[in-house]
Amino acid sequence: MNLKSDLSPGSPAAGGAPAPRKLSAKQRKAIVAGTIGNTVEWVDWALYSIFAKIIADEFFPKGNGAVALLSTLAVFAVGFVMRPVGAAVLGAYADRHGRKKGMTLTVALMAGAGFAIAITPSYEQTGVLSPLLLLVARLVQGFSAGGEFGSSSAFLVESAARGRRAFAGSWQQVSVAGGVLIASLLGTLTTSALSDEALHSWGWRVAFVFGGLLGLVGLWLRVSVEDTESFARSQDSGRTRTNPVKAMFVEHPAATLRVVGITIAGTLTYYIWVNYLPTYANLTTGIPLKTALLSQMLCLVVFVIALPFAGLLSDRIGRRPTMAAFAGGFVVLAWPLLHLLGDSFWSLFPVQLVGMLLILGYSSNCAVIMAEQFPAEVRATGIALPYALAVAVFGGTAPYVTTWMHESGHSGLLWIYVSAASLISLVVYLTMPETKDKDFT
Repeated sequence: MNLKSDLSPGSPAAGGAPAPRKLSAKQRKAIVAGTIGNTVEWVDWALYSIFAKIIADEFFPKGNGAVALLSTLAVFAVGFVMRPVGAAVLGAYADRHGRKKGMTLTVALMAGAGFAIAITPSYEQTGVLSPLLLLVARLVQGFSAGGEFGSSSAFLVESAARGRRAFAGSWQQVSVAGGVLIASLLGTLTTSALSDEALHSWGWRVAFVFGGLLGLVGLWLRVSVEDTESFARSQDSGRTRTNPVKAMFVEHPAATLRVVGITIAGTLTYYIWVNYLPTYANLTTGIPLKTALLSQMLCLVVFVIALPFAGLLSDRIGRRPTMAAFAGGFVVLAWPLLHLLGDSFWSLFPVQLVGMLLILGYSSNCAVIMAEQFPAEVRATGIALPYALAVAVFGGTAPYVTTWMHESGHSGLLWIYVSAASLISLVVYLTMPETKDKDFT
């Protein structure tokens, strides 16, 4: 093993001394650039679910609101079908050509698709062409999102000091939640400041235009940042794979399956609590959407602030106990939380807040624990593809399944779905190896 590899930021220093735990100025700059770029990309992704009911009215035939909403959520779910495709293509691209190039490409695709949704004509104007254009734009966003998680997670974790990998990785989820928070703020402002007529005719489109402009800011930031030393060492040592997807499955099958198991409960609870709960509460209890969005926004502020501290806790006590606390909490609390939903702010806010606090155990760890499963030459692919497969099955379908259960009169059984998924991941968390002190290559 060469000296350069031994002295890398993620490995023990020469002579057996522990690697530094503090972040250097260069590492802090990389984390800031990666976080802000990822934040603005996720604004467009989150805006779709926030404006789902309005999009249903604009892009699908009128007459049956429930069918239109389910159609809109089906497009939401189909976007997730593209995430494994994007994960395979863009994850492999980032492993072959660098994290920086991968992240630049993903943010450009997401911003472009956001602009496309903003200018797509309504169903009344163009008929069936309208939902088809919406579908294409959402497929592009899903393709982009599939590659984004692997590239940005690998970039952030590889940019960290050894004893701060979870802290650095937590900023990937800070950026995702920050994007949802900005989207929620846009939703709150537009629904509060505009009349229903203005909101439906142009207000929601302005939000997507703003999200696309933020994406251009993210593109500029990513162009200006340097790639990671881990990727550079992988290239210099000749370990780069021509087919990272094949290498991931053939050389690291256990790690690949483990990432799927890690993701199941996290993605399901995240998309229910962080993304879709305002719309679900509006459907099931009649709470005004602007009130539900206000609750979501306040809870997201707490969530975003707490995430780096949860990452520091993971760096101190380990990945397994913090993730097990998350999954075990939902196994126990899913039923009482969902049954406490009511039609007022104070009946929704504590349900959202408790759920998001539990999700901290997953969100602060998911980037780092997945990155720690794979070597640098397949890391972006290894994070992105199995994660995207699990998200497509359990995350992308969550809004559709919860809405379908409500329309079918089975809302009271949603807790079983959440608890079962959490139990599966809990078993994975309790049996997986602890990687907090694992050498990073």
